[in-house]
Amino acid sequence: MAREGAGLFAAFRVLGRFSGHVPHVLRYHGRHREFYLAVAVGRSVHTYNVKKLGIVAVSNTLPQDITCLAADRMLIFASYDNVLHAFARNKEVVHTYEGHKARIHLLQPFGDHVISVDVDNVLIVWNIQSEEEYLQIDFDKAIFAVSALLHPSTYLNKILLGSEQGTLQLWNIRSNKLLYSFPGWGSAVTILEQAPAVDVVAVGLVSGHILVHNIKYDETLMKFQQDWGPITAISFRTDGHPVMAAGSPVGHIALWDLEEKKLMCQMQDAHSTAIAGMTFVPGEPLLITNGADNALRVWIFDGPGGTGRVLRSRMGHSAPPAKIRYHGQDGKQILSAGQDGTLQSFSTVHEKFNKSLGHGSINKKKSKKKGLKLDTMALPPITCFASEVAHQSDWDGIVACHQGYITCTTWNYQKTSMGAHKLRPEEFSKHKPVDIYATAVDITSCGNFAVIGMSTGQVDVYNMQSGIHRGHYGKETAHEGAIRGVAVDGLNQLVITAGSEGLIKFWKFKMKDLVYSTELSSSPSGILLHRDSGILGIAFDDFTISVLDIETRKIVRTFSGHHGRINDMTFSPDGRWLISSSMDCSIKTWDLPSGCLIDCFLVDSAAVSLTMSPTGDFLASAHVDDLGIYLWSNRSLYSLVSLRPLPADYEPSLVTLPSTCPMQDVDVSGDEEPCDEMIEYVSPEQLGEQLVTLSLLPESRWKNLINLDIIKKRNKPREPPKVPKSAPFFIPTLPGLIPRYIPPEEEDDRQSKVVNLGVLAQKSDFYIHLEEALNTNEYKAPLDLLKSLGPSNIEVELRGLAPEGGGSMEVMLSFLRMIGVMLNKRYNFELAQAYLALFLKLHLKFLSSEPKLLEELSKLSMQLEETWIHLQALFNQSLCVLTYMKSALL
Repeated sequence: MAREGAGLFAAFRVLGRFSGHVPHVLRYHGRHREFYLAVAVGRSVHTYNVKKLGIVAVSNTLPQDITCLAADRMLIFASYDNVLHAFARNKEVVHTYEGHKARIHLLQPFGDHVISVDVDNVLIVWNIQSEEEYLQIDFDKAIFAVSALLHPSTYLNKILLGSEQGTLQLWNIRSNKLLYSFPGWGSAVTILEQAPAVDVVAVGLVSGHILVHNIKYDETLMKFQQDWGPITAISFRTDGHPVMAAGSPVGHIALWDLEEKKLMCQMQDAHSTAIAGMTFVPGEPLLITNGADNALRVWIFDGPGGTGRVLRSRMGHSAPPAKIRYHGQDGKQILSAGQDGTLQSFSTVHEKFNKSLGHGSINKKKSKKKGLKLDTMALPPITCFASEVAHQSDWDGIVACHQGYITCTTWNYQKTSMGAHKLRPEEFSKHKPVDIYATAVDITSCGNFAVIGMSTGQVDVYNMQSGIHRGHYGKETAHEGAIRGVAVDGLNQLVITAGSEGLIKFWKFKMKDLVYSTELSSSPSGILLHRDSGILGIAFDDFTISVLDIETRKIVRTFSGHHGRINDMTFSPDGRWLISSSMDCSIKTWDLPSGCLIDCFLVDSAAVSLTMSPTGDFLASAHVDDLGIYLWSNRSLYSLVSLRPLPADYEPSLVTLPSTCPMQDVDVSGDEEPCDEMIEYVSPEQLGEQLVTLSLLPESRWKNLINLDIIKKRNKPREPPKVPKSAPFFIPTLPGLIPRYIPPEEEDDRQSKVVNLGVLAQKSDFYIHLEEALNTNEYKAPLDLLKSLGPSNIEVELRGLAPEGGGSMEVMLSFLRMIGVMLNKRYNFELAQAYLALFLKLHLKFLSSEPKLLEELSKLSMQLEETWIHLQALFNQSLCVLTYMKSALL
């Protein structure tokens, strides 16, 4: 059974995705006079400005990941599998070209046409506007397998093709003729690049050779060789320096001096993976590179020696993140530990606030000397970390444990670097054991202490400022099995540890004494403490979750429903929800007060880590084999969401992961009828007959009724109003809060001209309703009318009830009975008091002379006294309890 409507969380956007294995494309916008960079990221194209490397546009997503990218002056061409699309305005798809039978791997815009080549060696020339095939050429794979494509400058209607066999061919597309075949150099061609000089082309080979060749005379001008493998990218500098840059599969860049015909310098470890794309900005000393390591960098050549330095960069994890946690209480930064060994901070506000805290290293100085590839000092990836913002400006505020490593490291968020201390037990300070490693870590809310659990069952405390060991829990070890989780409460009173043998233990933080120990039904796989509410979430190896109250030390909730190992848990800021992710690719939300599952959805790849924003607006998730951090917006903050328990036969739906562009939550409430559970609850006027219920009217409508004469006297004008020269025309209206116009009366010639004095004594609607209520005993109509009037009108109505104001004794009796009904039913309680007080003030002399009215007043007096005695007893009881709570020593 599937639930109608959207769930609790809606896909919002992804963080930390900047580049892929597809080469980027550089474009110049003539009207803006600015260069823009198009990069394929997953299924969409990101457009950045080169000036600040800020993202300016994100295209609509395609059905699959983009495998090839190209661009001309107006359009961006992107292909996936055997389909080619054209994007206009960096956003929407305007053309689709279908005709290939295999995956497209080469693209070349060509004036009014675009050329595409697939892996089956079929070349198709498309008309861009009509989307029709202009020409198709089939090549024999054994003789000429196309591996590179280039349109040489000034060569009208001609393209140059490179092959895996090493030969080159020059074709005229318009006449469909092979003009010339170049014998090649006996090695497969990987890249063709136009040089700044006409007729000159740079050819990159699999063997690592680069040949600068004149295609007009079929003459090789220069020949260079790199020892790093095949050439992946070539670009020429055009700002007056004769320099050619060549990329390699290992991430190094070689810069060749074309005048001296020698290697000028090397830029090693420009990327941690192969250089996918490399482009010099025309006329500027800027080089743009991107790679499959999820990095986009702009290098500037302004220093001595001709080498470049990083001017701007956008980078995320080069390997999937393993653990993510929100940092701080503002919900703007997410700390992420990746399998690439780095710790990074991603901003949910803007990419320019992203930080990289770097790789973990045993010795940072030696690591810098050896470089990225030869670094034997690098630490393994971080498996678990804890952070705290208190004192983070004074000393390190992050502590992390590494995969299979005994030493825990500290990190400094302010300095965006690894910290000063390495935390390990004293007995292992001289040597490093093989089979002992840190498994769990937590940091106190004050930021002064770190608690670290080991695979041997040992739990140690360290000072974060000095790195000094401050003791351990238990005589030798806290648990017999490995530590699966540690947690410190918000006041540094208790330390909670979970062991693989199935025990949860509570320790005094300062004295290190065991306070309480309880046995669990199964071996725990991890624990999570919500410090504000004192609730501990425990995930078990049997795929169940238990919730333990650390005050009573008893399990208060147990949840089952996952069908795979539970990867991570997170609490909502108020502690009402526990959100869990599992290897069964589901993300479930459990409501703790009701103990029920209220939301569940499936994703394509299992979420390995979850974290909820401290402000409650976003849920962040990291997934298996995925470089991004995905944000899900909490729909309960901005729309009506059902939080009722899901039925037992509920079938969760598969939800697509968010893209880079923030996704709009489509409101379908206007198109669909709301189901029963989504209908908004309307509170009744009175919850119970025994409860005293007040009205919903503002105080200004009843509070000052008894003081109206004082207010009028105070507001009396000091001088009479002056008559305006020309009085404006007003449409006559009836008295009341809702303006109503007096209907025009038809003129009757037969009407007498003698004034009828009865018109002056007209009965009001309220008066008429009170007369009718004497017979029917239904006082709802006069009461509703009175509630709709303002204070001045109410006084006028009550004055008109007395005989001298045109009323009668019967109507006054009816009014008192109306007050009696209100007191009996105990609703509109404050209105009954205010109306009665004003009535007595206006008509006290007349009431004392009428026995019937006095009898009715005595009944009202008894009702009022009875109600007030009951209320006074409740008030006194509440005040007594409150006074005791304030004064008692708890």
